[in-house]
Amino acid sequence: MSKIKHMIGKSIEKPDARDKVTGQALYPGDINLPGQAYMKVLFAERPHAIIQDIDISKAVKLPGVIAVLTAKDVPVNEYGLIMNDQPVLCGPGSKKPFAERVRFIGDQVALIIAESESLTEQAKKMINVEYQDLPVISDAREAKNDHGKLVHPDRESNVFCHYQIRKGDLEKGLHEADVIIEGEYITPVQEHAFLQPEAGIAYIDEEDRVTIMVAGQWTHEDQEQIAHSLDLPPDKIRVIYPAIGGAFGGREDMSVQIDLALAAWHLMKMGIHKPVKTIWSREESIIGHHKRHPYFVKTRWGATHEGKITAAEVELVTDGGAYAYTSTKVMGNATLMCTGPYEIPNVKVDSYAVYTNNIPNGAFRGFGGPQGAFVAECQVNKLAEAINMDPVEIRMRNLLREGSLLSVDTPMPKGVTIDKVVHKCAEKAGWKNTDKGWQAPAISKKNTDIIKHGIGFACSYKNVGFSFGAPESCTAKVELHGKDTIEHAILYHSGADVGQGAHTIFIQFMAELLNLPLEKIHLIASDTARTGQSGSASASRITFMAGNSIVGAVNNALKKWINNERPAIAEYEFRPPKTTPFDPQTGKCQPNFSYGYVAQVVDLEVDTQTGKIKLDKVICVDDVGKAVNPLLVRGQIEGATVQAQGYALMENFIQKEGRTYTPTLSTYLIPTILDIPEQINSIILEEADPIGPLGARGMGEMPFLPFTPAVVAAVHAATGIWFDEFPLTPERVISKLHEKG
Repeated sequence: MSKIKHMIGKSIEKPDARDKVTGQALYPGDINLPGQAYMKVLFAERPHAIIQDIDISKAVKLPGVIAVLTAKDVPVNEYGLIMNDQPVLCGPGSKKPFAERVRFIGDQVALIIAESESLTEQAKKMINVEYQDLPVISDAREAKNDHGKLVHPDRESNVFCHYQIRKGDLEKGLHEADVIIEGEYITPVQEHAFLQPEAGIAYIDEEDRVTIMVAGQWTHEDQEQIAHSLDLPPDKIRVIYPAIGGAFGGREDMSVQIDLALAAWHLMKMGIHKPVKTIWSREESIIGHHKRHPYFVKTRWGATHEGKITAAEVELVTDGGAYAYTSTKVMGNATLMCTGPYEIPNVKVDSYAVYTNNIPNGAFRGFGGPQGAFVAECQVNKLAEAINMDPVEIRMRNLLREGSLLSVDTPMPKGVTIDKVVHKCAEKAGWKNTDKGWQAPAISKKNTDIIKHGIGFACSYKNVGFSFGAPESCTAKVELHGKDTIEHAILYHSGADVGQGAHTIFIQFMAELLNLPLEKIHLIASDTARTGQSGSASASRITFMAGNSIVGAVNNALKKWINNERPAIAEYEFRPPKTTPFDPQTGKCQPNFSYGYVAQVVDLEVDTQTGKIKLDKVICVDDVGKAVNPLLVRGQIEGATVQAQGYALMENFIQKEGRTYTPTLSTYLIPTILDIPEQINSIILEEADPIGPLGARGMGEMPFLPFTPAVVAAVHAATGIWFDEFPLTPERVISKLHEKG
């Protein structure tokens, strides 16, 4: 076989690109099956109440209505990714304690199954629910300390998770500091706003499996939670992912999966074999799935005049909303990253995840990292100003390096390159490394009476893979077909492609390792009946974990090929180095097995008459280990930057007393093509990760983390004002400018 051109490091076209842009690709909402029924959810639409009675008698008598399901129809009425604290359907009649309570506006009360969508809507209006309203708990800080008002009455407190880190001697470190900066920060809720709302179709397949075609991020986890709720063996549940229209963490937790499975299973028990389809509206999507966690932070950091950070104390309170979702894991990341990529000898951190009657909060790109980075980078920039030191210089004096001890008192995994990305980013932005240290460039644009210019710097790091002892593995299966030479290969892999191009990467690994052209690789993906456990398409892990599993499976298959097995079929389960949980007293642990590193510079202008911020240029430097597909990497950098722009400047999700006042994309504004930065300079470093597949690191979340603090630093440079809360909407900016006078 002649040597083909290397496929790793090449910007090949995504195999599904043409189908997606021409409309040929089928997303869950596009799939229709003969004789299908339709399903609608009755949401509680109230933040806290006891359901005393549900009267479905009128709805079920409506011609064309097949069934109306309530809590009593759910075999095991509970689910949850981390803990089973949420009812599938709220109301009386199930065995789960306190399942008759609704705890947020998106709690689900009933499922209506009918012959048409219009009938489901009509029947939904005929259901009468008798509620007894309860006091609403909407402020996480109050909920943390108020044990009289409980969101979950079977718990003693609204605090459902507490972590602490104790490294060194905080008071000694503060005493050694020449400058101490205290801060209070608030980070906002953010809506995922993926293009494809929650949708799917369920049916009973030819092997009597309850089969759900839906968009998600982890087929086997969906399968486990559905099986638990229906009290069925997992192998009686089949989950298939068609094309997925974005996720960003928003599809890690359940939305329509259990509902669809319950509906198809219930109809089968009634002797009715009909597929069941549902599509949520945008408003239903916004109230029905989780958001990015808001954080309330108090902190103080100390540093010497020489720029050495001596101590950091941080208290974080996060609003988990009505149910836990992934709050404990998100908070783990925030707890680690709130002291930044810096070696600080004396650290004290306390973090608390708290139940409220707000929409639950969970996974979102960065997974606690953006909140932690905002605190850490703002504090470092303020320290730099206080000691009259350049913000890059103070970073270079404190950055983690090989062998450095994290706040949890264990060394970084090998392959630390935060100093290299900071150096490259500063250099590209015009900083000079002089004999007096790093010096920032002069602002190239002239200020006017109205328009003020500023430049800001921030950096961060992001874990690759599951953290803090969570089980971590990924399986691939490979088939090699041919006679004397390998003529084609099949890869079976569950890893989800949520639009980021994961399946393209899988095929590139196969082509590279087998020396085959792309058209000779066939991928069977994301089907629990045909593919093994892969773990989630989250935590910047899918390239790293899937790549390693594919490398292992190909190597095993090639050994069989050499031994004349035809076809040569092999599996491989990749398991990375183990991580460990926080020690309850000290926080000491080995939190992660790999990291990616990022630095950003934001150049912007502030209109002091309107408060509007215009982004002129963003420089983003990411060490990705090895860019398997450079174009996809640049796409991730640009996409993350624009999504972070929305978080920093525009996306103002409003909840009051548990109710949402921004339930549409006309009231909750996200960036459009007219809002994005004039220029995004994506710079890719390739310092191989020691245990990454062909050196690759995960990178999809990294560019998000330092963006907001870089913006805040640039706005401060332009106006002299520090913003400790965002988004920096024109209203917020102009208000602060007026305060300053």
